[in-house]
Amino acid sequence: MGRKKGEIPSRVSYPGNTINTHFFDLHINFTKLDSLDIKMMKKMACLLILLMWTLTCFLIGAGAQTNATVPVKVGIVLDLSSTTAKMGWSCINMSLSDFYASHSHYKTRLVFTVRDSHGDVVTAAARAVDLIKTEQVQAIIGPSTSMEANFVISLGAEAHVPILTFSATSPSLASLGNPYFFQIAQNDSAQVNAINAIVQAFGWKEAVPIYVDNDCGKGAIHSLTNALQQAYVRIPYMSGISPSATDEEIKTELSKLMTNQTRVFVVHMSTNIGTRLFSIAKQIGMMSKGYVWIVTDGLGNVLDSFDSSVIESMQGVLGVKSYVPKTKKLDDFEVRWKRKFIQDNPTLSGRNLKVFGLWAYDVTRALAMAVEQVGTSNLGFDMSNASGNSSDLQSLGVSPNGEKLREAISRIKFRGLSGEFNVVNGQLPASTFEIANVVGNGQRTIGFWTPQNGLVRNLSSTNTSTYSASKKDLAKVIWPGEPNSVPKGWEIPVKGTKLRVGVPVKAGYKEFVNATLNPITNHTKFEGLCIDVFGAVVQALPYDLPYEFIPFPKMEAVISTTPMYNDLISQVYFGNFDAAVADITIIANRSNHVDFTFPYTESGVTMIVPVKDKRKKNAWAFLQPLTWDLWVTTACSFVFIGFVVWVLEHRINEHFRGPPSHQIGTSLWFSLSTMVFAHRERVVSNLSRFVVIIWIFVVLILSQSYTASLTSLLTVEQLSPTVKDVNMLIKNRLNVGYMEGSFVYEVLKDMGFQDYQLKIYNSTESCHELFERGIENGGIAAAIDEIPYVKLFLGNYCSKYTTVDPTFKTGGFGFAFPKGSLLIADISRAILNVTQGEKMKTIENKWLNGNKCPDSKALVSSNSLGLESFWGLFLIAGLASVSSLIIFAVTFLHQNRNMWSGYNGGASIWRRIKMLLRIFDQRDESSHTFRKKERASPTHGLGPVEASPTSQCPPSPSSEGEFDFSLNGNGAVFSGEFGDANPPNAYLPQNAEITVRHWIQPT
Repeated sequence: MGRKKGEIPSRVSYPGNTINTHFFDLHINFTKLDSLDIKMMKKMACLLILLMWTLTCFLIGAGAQTNATVPVKVGIVLDLSSTTAKMGWSCINMSLSDFYASHSHYKTRLVFTVRDSHGDVVTAAARAVDLIKTEQVQAIIGPSTSMEANFVISLGAEAHVPILTFSATSPSLASLGNPYFFQIAQNDSAQVNAINAIVQAFGWKEAVPIYVDNDCGKGAIHSLTNALQQAYVRIPYMSGISPSATDEEIKTELSKLMTNQTRVFVVHMSTNIGTRLFSIAKQIGMMSKGYVWIVTDGLGNVLDSFDSSVIESMQGVLGVKSYVPKTKKLDDFEVRWKRKFIQDNPTLSGRNLKVFGLWAYDVTRALAMAVEQVGTSNLGFDMSNASGNSSDLQSLGVSPNGEKLREAISRIKFRGLSGEFNVVNGQLPASTFEIANVVGNGQRTIGFWTPQNGLVRNLSSTNTSTYSASKKDLAKVIWPGEPNSVPKGWEIPVKGTKLRVGVPVKAGYKEFVNATLNPITNHTKFEGLCIDVFGAVVQALPYDLPYEFIPFPKMEAVISTTPMYNDLISQVYFGNFDAAVADITIIANRSNHVDFTFPYTESGVTMIVPVKDKRKKNAWAFLQPLTWDLWVTTACSFVFIGFVVWVLEHRINEHFRGPPSHQIGTSLWFSLSTMVFAHRERVVSNLSRFVVIIWIFVVLILSQSYTASLTSLLTVEQLSPTVKDVNMLIKNRLNVGYMEGSFVYEVLKDMGFQDYQLKIYNSTESCHELFERGIENGGIAAAIDEIPYVKLFLGNYCSKYTTVDPTFKTGGFGFAFPKGSLLIADISRAILNVTQGEKMKTIENKWLNGNKCPDSKALVSSNSLGLESFWGLFLIAGLASVSSLIIFAVTFLHQNRNMWSGYNGGASIWRRIKMLLRIFDQRDESSHTFRKKERASPTHGLGPVEASPTSQCPPSPSSEGEFDFSLNGNGAVFSGEFGDANPPNAYLPQNAEITVRHWIQPT
């Protein structure tokens, strides 16, 4: 563009800077001036222009010097042929432009030097060496893959050059512990807890990892298997596929997985091989109903970039992907990035922005901030340790700024496009993961996983106090084949359409298992308790389980004995049967070869022995109704009650007075006669009557209980076992029976029985025949068998046999399945539902005679009554008696308080006690019983004589007997015997009223 004459340029540009200058446009009309003036004006104008030009140049130079920036070299090592690298490179450039546009005052500027690794490990290492040695870069962004980064990390540590990667996610890189390595991407191990939560939410107990067989794939799978196993999820198989595997090799591996029962697969692969795997899986029918596919973020992060054919082959897949919060800044950037990316790569497919690009954007910004913090000094390399003759690796210098730059990167924190940027130990901490479901033409979000809350439907509803692993916190999932219910995670292997169940064919105990062949239809009918229980259990499962019974051995074989159950177990172990249903006992050595369900019958081994009737064969049978402790307690109680009544009646009742022998006999007679309610002695004391009433009530209950028990013992059949315990059998070398084919044989041998003592039976009838034969004729004295068989035997012969201890513990009857079968848990839960309900009772009543036989142990248990049934009665009688004695003693001591009070202080304690006992032994003349008697009959010479207080006639000194003085007022008592040379002194007041009682010994 041209300028008019005399026009001064309004914009002057210099490399690196642009300065806008403004001048006045000079429009001078020279025609009005003379020639001299014109010359002078021209000179002045030229001088003015020169002066202003000089000033402008000075200002431009000063401005350039003020805004000068320092370039800092940064290396880029990427596989520029991959979509991820191209996306990352475009985001890096845009990040640098955006950053310096908003931070124009920064003194440093990142200058990138790009090297193409071509996806090769060796090439990537060579490019890194060249950048460090030749370009002396301060940091390196890249490489693209974990395999390439493994060696480059070591170079960074050697030269103190930070290595920052936004796409290498292998956990093995972080395990190197290199302080100069920064993994600005979610580590693959961070997502294993999210996958684990999904598996637990739907209750799957097994899962098969499918991974790329290289260092990158193995590192993530190791973390995944550890997490699943800690949650008790079994890993039966791990499928590693080579990165260079052909479609045929992938198909072969998937076909192998189809033959196993596990249907939950966790896929950790790169985009290239992962998309091929799902296409082949759909072709061979592994994307149908019953299958579960979960992909890690390697595929989950790029689900929206797959074409329609790949999406079609992945219908129903669950994917874990890194969550990026939506912001306006991110939306604006996506619009700008897509426009620029399409311009730069018009023929490239998959033009949606991925999280890798966002990480590349944020890592560039973080590096620019860190470089600015470190400053511009010491940008060169220290080459003091390098020699000219050394190899490339030995000639690497050391960056003086490396340590400061590493520390600065570790401190950088900001909110970037991918979320919060915060490096902890060289890694981004575990963040939120989004759970997607491939449906229709794309994907839909069904929930999220957070480290604090586990599975959540919406991030806005998180609660920091709980951790969830429940499917209720996820939206409805569309599974492969679009089934309505959640896949159970396993299926019967495709080599069989039905569960092949082995059933033994045997001659005896057909109540448990019986196989009958119809010769006309050639159809085998299976019935019995075990068959019915298995049918009820399968019916209780939450899904259909087709099965067929297969006889073992074949029905054409001659069946004369019971088969060996260990042989049937071996058939399951070797895969000829998928399960075994029979009366198979769960024992340790069998569980080494197969897995058993929960038992569905009572467990244990016990001993059957004949019983004999002991009625009327014992002369002392009358003692059996009561136990010895009750007999002794009752006898002591009779004596005690007699003593209590004597104490209460002795002073006021003539029936309980007299010579000592008479008193003792009367007391015992009275007490014992209450047993038959024949006591003739009257009791006059209210306390005695209270005690006797309580005691008669006790005696009534005891006598009635004794009569009932004795009647039962003498009239009801009393059965007693002929053998008390197993030691008696061993000691006396008696024969013992056991069921043929049972493990009880080993138990008996371990107990010390010899082979000649062991007799075989195979049915309840043959066992009864051995008992009936008698020991002398080769019969048995006892049979040892499992409790279910014993219950069946006693149901047929309950009046002739019983069981005795000890009972040896076993596992009971259970169904056998191959080791690791996923049916075990579901079948066991169904067994619990059946055995705890009415269904099991109905089946037992049908096949075990309905348990009509009473408890055999109750027939031989003792009918004697013990003290534990009556101690309450004895306690009541004892309390009544003791309380009555206490009341009597308090009353007696109160009435005779002068005997132990201070008025008789000259007597010793023992003397006072003797006085009280003598008073107790005397009649209580004040009692109403004696007063009534005295009023009824006059006094005669042989009776007691009372002297009036005014009488002067003392008792005859020649009379024999004892006498006493009692005072009605405040006085002392004088007591002594006739002929006593030194009677105790007594001081009587003058106004005392004295009553003299004496007895005259007849001559």
